Amino acid sequence: MIPEKAPKEDVLHASVNLKREAHIPSFEKYKELYIKSVESPEEFWGDVAKDFFWKTKYTGKFLDYNFDVTKGEIYIKCMEGATTNICYNLLDRNVHERKLGDRVAFFWEGNEPGDEKTVTYRELLQQVCKFANVLKAQGVKKGDRVSIYMPMVVELVVAMLACARIGAVHSIVFAGFSAESLCERIIDSQCCLLITADGFYRGDKLINLKLIADEALKKCREKSFPVEKCIMLKHLTKDDGSMSPPAKRVCPDIQVPWNPEVDMCWHTLTNGASEECVPVWCDSEDPLFILYTSGSTGKPKGVLHTVSGYMLYTAATFKLVFDYHPDDVYWCTADIGWITGHSYITYGPLANGATSVLFEGLPTYPDVSRIYKRTSLKILGTVGEPINPEAWQWYYNVVGEKKCPVVDTFWQTETGGHVMTPLPAATPLKPGSAVFKQPWPGVMRSVYGNHQRFETTYFKKFPGYYVTGDGCRRDKDGYYWITGRIDDMLNVSEVESALVEHEAVAEAAVVGRPHPVKGESLYCFVTLNDGINYNQKLEAELKKQVREKIGAIATPDYIQNAPGLPKTRSGKIMRRVLRKIACNERDLGDVSTLADSSVIEHLFENRCCAAV
Repeated sequence: MIPEKAPKEDVLHASVNLKREAHIPSFEKYKELYIKSVESPEEFWGDVAKDFFWKTKYTGKFLDYNFDVTKGEIYIKCMEGATTNICYNLLDRNVHERKLGDRVAFFWEGNEPGDEKTVTYRELLQQVCKFANVLKAQGVKKGDRVSIYMPMVVELVVAMLACARIGAVHSIVFAGFSAESLCERIIDSQCCLLITADGFYRGDKLINLKLIADEALKKCREKSFPVEKCIMLKHLTKDDGSMSPPAKRVCPDIQVPWNPEVDMCWHTLTNGASEECVPVWCDSEDPLFILYTSGSTGKPKGVLHTVSGYMLYTAATFKLVFDYHPDDVYWCTADIGWITGHSYITYGPLANGATSVLFEGLPTYPDVSRIYKRTSLKILGTVGEPINPEAWQWYYNVVGEKKCPVVDTFWQTETGGHVMTPLPAATPLKPGSAVFKQPWPGVMRSVYGNHQRFETTYFKKFPGYYVTGDGCRRDKDGYYWITGRIDDMLNVSEVESALVEHEAVAEAAVVGRPHPVKGESLYCFVTLNDGINYNQKLEAELKKQVREKIGAIATPDYIQNAPGLPKTRSGKIMRRVLRKIACNERDLGDVSTLADSSVIEHLFENRCCAAV
């Protein structure tokens, strides 16, 4: 549901030049497309599908589904009966039909400044075909699961698309995860082969990836699931003839464990492989990939996405939300190990023939000036935590220099792509429990190996609706505000925004904690700016600020000084963990996505004394 007209007050508008060139140049055009997508989804998505190659056309409904657990098994089907290949549509179609073979697909930049490589669409197609033939030679076939545990290198994209080309299902595990996390995901998805690298640098830190991978494979064997084949890319230890970029900081002395009965070298295998590989035509609802996301029960969920719907959805949302045009150069700072990287580094951009930056290192290494040449920017995006007004204003004013619209996107691993977002030229911008009654092509199809968990988690609470697990409110102008997980019964985002408005506070996270009288109390974690000391006077000021901004009902019951907050590697605050800390509960469940585990014990040790 959208408002009848765009609001006039307290909003910011895109520039005249951006509006002139935009795919959706006005609020009225946006309304027209929105109504078409809701009332005539087959026509709307059919128009998107015309841009892609289909070996056979679909025969039934364009989108068929059941969201109501009381009426039977939950299912979503898109373009049933159609066959295609997503790798063909991302590469062959762009090279041969659209004549984009010489267009740059990726500007790769390594951890070290100056460590770089350019890959065209034609070169990417050749590399993908060679590695697809390697996988076939190793016995990988359609439907097999392949685990990928690699840094942000071009070969990671090659491995993904090689799997897609032969109909195999890739399961990417973020290269910062532990051996136990990798093992758990390999076993759950029943992978037949692991693809990894020797190691990589993240800033100054050396990550010995092969050592971790070997430990994971050992754990798999101990749990009676031996993985017999592992392909390793030599990223830091170069071979003659290696096609990898010339690393500025090679590490020839890195200890690379090697088991000749299991391990194979990427470069050795690809050197003699053919650059021709006929794609395997896949049914529309064949699995494309499994990506694990943390579950509240402690066991990660294997989110399953399928071929056609995901292709259409990521292609359309990339083009419209980021207002992509052929001469643009696009950079998503996420890691491919997360859904953001799947959808908006690999699949969405390549489906549009886009040129992207693939960045291995840290934006702050060797110093923060590395990314601060901002004159070419025209659109900014955000994802992850709901952005508070202060952070939004800083992002808009400082990073975008008041000329770049901010597309503040809401979506999940489960949704496959953006489901709520402003559009850069069409939606006047504002700083700042969602449920969905109908599906969209890119929504997940199941939890891999556990469809019952899929139904219970997302559909049981409100039969007939997909439950995101996030709270949401709608303001007087019709704008939707994501308020955080619905486990937080109080509107914590407003309290967080009030806290960070204080000059002493750099960041805040607020969770609900059981209270014997009120039922629920507010437990706040605040990270202070450098040089600020936490004391009773500051605590009183913070409580007063919240009272004045929101009202007495929102006065925090507890405020804890938190030099660091538990975050995932994609930057999301793990509020589930903070609730456990607030309640002094040591059983944290799955914390494999935690970026820095050292903050946990510090937070437990410094809990508010009154919060027994």
